Amino acid sequence: MNRTRVCLTAAIALFAHEAAAEMNFNRIASFATPANMAEGEDLNRETSAEIISATEDGMTLVYTDSPLGVIGRIDITDPKAPKAMGNVDMGGEPTSVVVAGQTALVGVNTSESYTQPSGKLVTVDVASGEVVSECDLGGQPDSIAKSADNSFVTLAIENERDEDFGDGRVGQEPAGYMVKLPLKDNAPVCEEMLKIDVTGLTEIAPQDPEPEFADVNGLGEIAVTLQENNAIVIIGADGKVMNHFSAGAVDLTEIDATDERGALIFTETQMGRLREPDGLGWIDNDHFVIANEGDMDGGSRGITVFHKDGTVVYESGNTFEHAVIQTGHYPDKRSDAKGIEPEGMEIATFGDTPYAFVLAERASVAGVYDMTDPANPVLKQILPSGISPEGAVAIPSRNLLATANEADLGEDGAARAHVMIYEYQDAPAAYPTITSAGADELIGWGALSGMTFADGKVYAVNDSFYGFQPTIFQIDATQTPAKIEKAIRVTRAGQPAQKLDMEGIVADGEGGFWIASEGRTDRVVPHAMYHVNAKGAIKEEIGLPAELMAVEKRFGFEGITKIGDTLWMAVQREWADDDKGMVKLVAYNTETEEWGAVRYPLDKGDAGWVGLSEITLHGDAVYFIERDNQIGDAAKIKQITRVAVADLVPAPLGGELPVVTKEVVRDLIPDLKAFGGYVVDKVEGLTFDGEGNMLIVTDNDGVDDSSGETFFLNLGPVKAMN
Repeated sequence: MNRTRVCLTAAIALFAHEAAAEMNFNRIASFATPANMAEGEDLNRETSAEIISATEDGMTLVYTDSPLGVIGRIDITDPKAPKAMGNVDMGGEPTSVVVAGQTALVGVNTSESYTQPSGKLVTVDVASGEVVSECDLGGQPDSIAKSADNSFVTLAIENERDEDFGDGRVGQEPAGYMVKLPLKDNAPVCEEMLKIDVTGLTEIAPQDPEPEFADVNGLGEIAVTLQENNAIVIIGADGKVMNHFSAGAVDLTEIDATDERGALIFTETQMGRLREPDGLGWIDNDHFVIANEGDMDGGSRGITVFHKDGTVVYESGNTFEHAVIQTGHYPDKRSDAKGIEPEGMEIATFGDTPYAFVLAERASVAGVYDMTDPANPVLKQILPSGISPEGAVAIPSRNLLATANEADLGEDGAARAHVMIYEYQDAPAAYPTITSAGADELIGWGALSGMTFADGKVYAVNDSFYGFQPTIFQIDATQTPAKIEKAIRVTRAGQPAQKLDMEGIVADGEGGFWIASEGRTDRVVPHAMYHVNAKGAIKEEIGLPAELMAVEKRFGFEGITKIGDTLWMAVQREWADDDKGMVKLVAYNTETEEWGAVRYPLDKGDAGWVGLSEITLHGDAVYFIERDNQIGDAAKIKQITRVAVADLVPAPLGGELPVVTKEVVRDLIPDLKAFGGYVVDKVEGLTFDGEGNMLIVTDNDGVDDSSGETFFLNLGPVKAMN
């Protein structure tokens, strides 16, 4: 795939929703899995949503929850207001689920060890939660799929390897196999179970196949990926192997393949990268698509469409990952592994259009492909999908799609596991809100923080997550989504500037910028302001005076603005000499080099801490982002406030500082909820455009323990001060 095709795909197909004439998928609701726990249970326990299915009427979702050993049920009669129906204990680790009618068929792992694998198929009445029956599968199940006519189910019995044994290589018996079970009235006929041998078919470890993901076409044929074996097997309706072939390899170019660099540099290659597919879905009776996640030796970061005779009819190469990069969802810390890791898969037809929904586990997105022509899939959308999407289910009869997102980061105070619900609408795509698609080069971005406006453009900085690539991004905010047009690297002596944590930026009125860097003394990152020219070169550095250094703490400058000759910086949290709930607004006169400050009163939060994340001048007031550090339902304070410029009269440092009077201008929580997900933690950037519209942006933490979602929002004008 050449670069021109990548740009055209992204600029024309993926973000063509400006025309607003076509159908799009938009998220309408989310459901946090702890809500399914019973009264009195410890809600802080780890929970998850992994593989997901739906009842035939489309009114109930069922998902597997491995940490709790249950399946969870969600009432989506009103899909915009999902309701908990509770969990059902599976007596083991549920690995997969499919629903036939109103009956959930659940693959459950009961293995004592890797060398003694065991499992069962559990049948559950979805409405009542009653366990109806169990079938012994003889091994450890992974995925499950059913025929369209509900005549049978098939399970991939993986009997997975011990990755701590023998360097984690395949060649660890007992071997995996496939199972086919007939259904009668949506219940399995256990005594008629067919075990299908798939040994001896692969080039890699033929004695130890590990079936991963299966799907059934309209002819009753089963396609299954053998991920670690880098192979695909086709099983006929008679239960016999009808074809098998290697999944092959891909030459990857223009990728980032180096971990822990703190920079997005897409100039590297991986030649002969094994696909090692996970998810698979039939497009029609002859073609299927695979998601090339990788495992031992591979992971080609994209999708491939095969004819069932083994012919490759389409290879995405780097194009899927490039589209994800442009939406700001690239997981830099996974660069040396498998990049965005396409994993789960769902195929469904909405209207007359067959779609493939490809889940990128590490990027936390779902790519929506129009599969009308299997040889020429078109990437239509990138959907935000919670953290680590594992499974998806489409409900075309109700124009709905749901994803199950397995990561539960509650222990770290971050997002819990969620199920996300989307609707197929005659409406513009709501996401992404900002993209680098259409730029002259491939621009990776993330962790956006402070913003400023100058000469018709918005400028935003990234923070220390990209410590080896500090960047000022030039943004055209007049377009929807907003367009990142240029990446201006911040340099010192011609090299990427080190020891910066850029949290604020303001135009200097002369083509350059002042940048506020939040210091961390324990990491030898100074609290400072930097004056850079239009090319990003640092021309001047101003450190803090002794009076401030004597009381500094980690949470320092989180924004900068300029009033006349004076720079004003917002300190995020209390320093050593501040009363609880009071933070400094620090002033520095660039002409006289005098320092001063005032104090700003914070609202009191219910949990965690409350602090400032931005300061910007507009008219006769200075505006702030004031927020707590909470996420989801725990988030209570995400707001815009302002202080009259006339109130900003700095007093000398070291003495009594005056307290300014603030006014709350806007509660941002409804704005953040409008995207159907949970309320994100970090609203970080604020500026005003040339028309007086208030613009905000959120920080996605570089897609590290984060959903990667960035919201760049135009909130319109604000009412003038009295």
